[in-house]
Amino acid sequence: MTIDVLYFAWLRERIGVPRERVDTAAATVRDLVAELSARSDWHAAALSDLSAVRVAVDQRLGDLDAPLPGAREVAFFPPMTGG
Repeated sequence: MTIDVLYFAWLRERIGVPRERVDTAAATVRDLVAELSARSDWHAAALSDLSAVRVAVDQRLGDLDAPLPGAREVAFFPPMTGG
């Protein structure tokens, strides 16, 4: 399946692109992270500490075990703070 992967804030800076279209066989976000981390050292570094990363699948907050079949978009971003 092909999905759009979006990166925000420091993730975008570390990976070097705001988005990319990815062909993946990943069943979950966790599987996708493993595939992305294998793409380059930049991806691996940006996704190395998943406690500092939040995810949304098709614009709905999710977690690393969120299923991907049928998804069109996955976004990675840092946690937000209010104030």
